[in-house]
Amino acid sequence: MRTLNKRAVIVGVFIFLGLAFLIGGILTIGNLHDTFVKKIMVTTIFDDVNGLQPGNNVWFSAVKIGTVTKMVFFGKSQVKVTVKIDEKSQQYIRKDAKVKISSDGLIGNKIIVIYGGTSAAREVEDGDTLGIEKTLTTEDMMNTFQENNKNLLAITTDFKTISQKIARGEGAVGKLLNDETLYNNIDMAVASLQKASKSTQQLTAALSEYGAKLNQRGTLANDLVTDTLIFKNLNATVIKLQQAATNAAELTADFKRSSNNTNTPIGVLLSDEQTATNLKSTISNLDSSTRTLNEDLEALQHSFLLRGYFKKKEKAISK
Repeated sequence: MRTLNKRAVIVGVFIFLGLAFLIGGILTIGNLHDTFVKKIMVTTIFDDVNGLQPGNNVWFSAVKIGTVTKMVFFGKSQVKVTVKIDEKSQQYIRKDAKVKISSDGLIGNKIIVIYGGTSAAREVEDGDTLGIEKTLTTEDMMNTFQENNKNLLAITTDFKTISQKIARGEGAVGKLLNDETLYNNIDMAVASLQKASKSTQQLTAALSEYGAKLNQRGTLANDLVTDTLIFKNLNATVIKLQQAATNAAELTADFKRSSNNTNTPIGVLLSDEQTATNLKSTISNLDSSTRTLNEDLEALQHSFLLRGYFKKKEKAISK
């Protein structure tokens, strides 16, 4: 009897130890020990959960801190997701932190990632709702690729049309590549621009040389620029020229007024025809009298009374 009881006790102990190891292994493998850790509930609202399911993990700074517990429809087409996070990580998560849906690896399960937050905000509390960041889904990326393919096809088509027009010699580029005359004209224009550039360089060199002469002491250009005495003399000369021009203008104006006034001698000479006629007649008479006087004097030189006197005068002059 005692032997049977002893065996029963031993068997019970082994069964108990086996169950303990089994339960410990299950808890270790399944992370069920987290069941006994204090947690807080946090919610967030998504427009598209992108394959997220209850039981998926919640990560913060690459550390698992909780799991997705419940997903229910909210509003018209949104989904309200409730997650449990460890109470010990509460102090690191702020109320202005963001939530996004990501993947555990390249093709792994969907996870929720909590990130961001500022130190100025308070730590998250049980029942808070965190904001979300919209992420691109696979469908969004495929739609983007399709749109890019359409744009690329349109660009390729346009480029093909443009290349065909260029090959046919249409448009400015086509004419430039196919019309030899236009190419020669452009070549001549480029040559002209090169000549103009050389002329500009020569002009620049000349201006530079002139500037150097301005800075060189002893030259006229430098004296004109720097010598105040020469500048004053030039200024005085210009003033005198201006005065002379003013006087000439006044003289011309006076002469014009006098010529238009018939009471002045100049006005009578220029305006009175009778006076001009008389003046011409007087000048003609003087000329005629002068010729007559010359003839009379020449006749006196050959007369017997004065012939000796003039011969003596010629001899004295010749000596």
